[in-house]
Amino acid sequence: MSASKPIMIRSQERRIGSVDKAELAFQRKASVDRQTKETAVQISLEIDGAGESQIHTGIGFFDHMLTLFAKHGLFSLEVKATGDLEVDCHHTVEDVGIVLGQALAQAAGDKSGIRRYGQSYVPMDEALVLVVVDFSGRPYLAFEAELGQGRVGDFDVEMVEEFLRALAVNAGLTLHVRMLAGKNRHHIIEAIFKALGRALSASLEKDARVQGVPSSKGSL
Repeated sequence: MSASKPIMIRSQERRIGSVDKAELAFQRKASVDRQTKETAVQISLEIDGAGESQIHTGIGFFDHMLTLFAKHGLFSLEVKATGDLEVDCHHTVEDVGIVLGQALAQAAGDKSGIRRYGQSYVPMDEALVLVVVDFSGRPYLAFEAELGQGRVGDFDVEMVEEFLRALAVNAGLTLHVRMLAGKNRHHIIEAIFKALGRALSASLEKDARVQGVPSSKGSL
């Protein structure tokens, strides 16, 4: 993980109008900037978005995966990242995971009224992936996917796990990712990112029946 300067976080939670039974009374969004000697990452995220995105990391395949993440999670997402790609894509991908995790944590606020848990099965041709999320505040990644080594386009496939770990640690997620079937690495990775978006969206969905945070401890 690259050494970093102080992180500037701008979060916003404001009333956006009446919704039936006040199921969704606030806009949940955050912007995070992170600058290091290796990367510069700016991310703006709106949880209750429409799936639109603007992604620029300099890594074409990674841009595609983040676009799919936003589309299937129905997040509004802007990512601008520059990094030392002349070395490899490691620092850029990991730091995007760090900043996206921080933005998710900020946008979720105190997690009042959320469902907390989410899961998604996603097929992609011969590939089948399960992603399960607990927005618990307890960071943990269980990753079971045989991707081997090598690249898809300009993306090192081992960076999928590194990205997910950075995301889970910085968002405070318990995150399980399991490949149930698959041979083509593009298909497997694409299914992972789509399922991640859908599972996170489900975990952050507001439920009018939930009073406060969904925990017997009273906090997440």
